[in-house]
Amino acid sequence: MKRPAPARPSLRRRLLVFLLIPMAALLLLDALLSYGVALGYANRVHDRDLADDARTLAKLLQNNPLGGQLSRQARFLLEYDPDGRSYFSVRSSSQGLLAGDDRLAAPPTPTAAGVPALYDARLDGHALRAATVREDMPGDAAGQLTVTVAETLHDRREQAREILLLAVVMQTLLIACVLSLVWFGVRRGLRVLDPLTARLAARSSELTPIDGPDVPQEIQPLTRTIDALFGRLRDMLALHDRFIADAAHQLRTPLAGLSLHADRALADPSPANQADALAHIQRLTRRAARTASQLLALTRAQAAPPEGGEQRLIDLARRVPEMVAQRVHEAIREGIDLGYEGGAAPLWVLGEPAGLQDLLDNLIDNAVRYAGRGSEITVRLRARADGGASLLVEDNGPGVPPDLLPRLSERFFRVGASAEPGSGLGLAIVQHIAGRHGAELVFRNIDPHGLQVAVHFPPPPAAVDAPP
Repeated sequence: MKRPAPARPSLRRRLLVFLLIPMAALLLLDALLSYGVALGYANRVHDRDLADDARTLAKLLQNNPLGGQLSRQARFLLEYDPDGRSYFSVRSSSQGLLAGDDRLAAPPTPTAAGVPALYDARLDGHALRAATVREDMPGDAAGQLTVTVAETLHDRREQAREILLLAVVMQTLLIACVLSLVWFGVRRGLRVLDPLTARLAARSSELTPIDGPDVPQEIQPLTRTIDALFGRLRDMLALHDRFIADAAHQLRTPLAGLSLHADRALADPSPANQADALAHIQRLTRRAARTASQLLALTRAQAAPPEGGEQRLIDLARRVPEMVAQRVHEAIREGIDLGYEGGAAPLWVLGEPAGLQDLLDNLIDNAVRYAGRGSEITVRLRARADGGASLLVEDNGPGVPPDLLPRLSERFFRVGASAEPGSGLGLAIVQHIAGRHGAELVFRNIDPHGLQVAVHFPPPPAAVDAPP
């Protein structure tokens, strides 16, 4: 059973979700703050009313003789409460409790006469808000009158919830309107990508940059990344075309020679002629194989390094002698004295092991081919004052005319009319490998005759630690 393809992410949906979640959190926070503000406002209003009630009742009782009883008007005002959530007490310093509930506690801090005292209290398991006023009564017998009025917190909270409900409804409508505007704005804003989309859709195989003045700033990192990718693709295609052209140019001659000597062998079946033709065919086959190998090596050297890089710290003082030793038997077969000179102290460089192997192999190949039989080739390794390393390959061959030294690293360039087989790619490969390692390639003639090829490697970065 074919599994359904996963849904593609939507930029519009992500933007709306990223906006909706913070807005919902803000709405919740605003609701909490609104409830706190509304409750504080309700408490202030009710406290003021409660204090006014206590002061009014105290004044009313002060102006009327008590005689141990409350007047009808005072009792009505104290006992009237539609919800039955009010409590009161009236005390006389001379006669005690005149009316109300004796359980209502007095304020924790006494106040001056005529000044209401507001405080919290509890009665029958209910949290109360109470106001107490003390008034001096006329006549010595009456003493001081204390009026306490208390109410539950239900009405305050009810009013706070009503205010909160009104605020939340209004804010929810406001957020819905804002989200609608955001949705409309996102849809309209993303239309700015339409010209870029159309420009890309209209292309066939064109790899020119897509960045332009109509690309928004927020999209520029993406377009620049795409342009960089296009640039790498252009380089790869150019490298591909160059490889095909170079292969056609370099393989044409040996292939033509192979065809010619094959026709000669077929035309004259004599053993001597066929042996000579086969010898030429063998030599041309080796040349073609060598050319193809060099072309591939040049293409690898010219290609961009892989993402993340493959370079690591390499001790040339250990690796170079090993690489030179691999070529000793070949040098002996060619009648060449191949040697190595270098110290035992480590010489670290940041490089690619395979690339350094190709670099040294091509330097030795170049010296072997052009120094001639019976010559001497010396590979030297030296430390540089700046912390880098120098790899030198010297021979005592005929050398190179001074005016041709700068051209030695050109592709397919060969000095003079040299009869030595070769493709003219060895030093070009060395140049590209040295460039990838940040190294400098230097050619110079040495006395009394011969050529020195020097590769000066920079010191490794300080942040890279040498392996143990």
